[in-house]
Amino acid sequence: MSEDETLFERIIAGEIPADVVYQDDTTFAFRDIRPQAKVHVLVVPKKRYRNLGELAAGDPQLLADVALTARKVAELEGVLESGYRVVFNTDSDAGQTVFHVHAHVLGGEPLGLFGAPQED
Repeated sequence: MSEDETLFERIIAGEIPADVVYQDDTTFAFRDIRPQAKVHVLVVPKKRYRNLGELAAGDPQLLADVALTARKVAELEGVLESGYRVVFNTDSDAGQTVFHVHAHVLGGEPLGLFGAPQED
């Protein structure tokens, strides 16, 4: 893998196997190898942007494509009606470890509250 190439680019290219859920001309969706919920699918734009802010500024239509693919994944995984969560981790402090923007689609069970617990 070149210094500039990400793990996700290698997965999209078929160089690394993945459990593919869905793909179209602009996006690629596959199961996370360390799922945090019964349904945990990553949605990646095929064109690389580092994070959510870069994608939103650089290609708003591609961001919309990622959101539509997240919805399609929820439909395919049977969680569209019961509910699902879409999370973008942006940069290291937020837990981003692969610097190719990606959405986590989570569902299939009650997910509870989001974020750090509040003190009473």
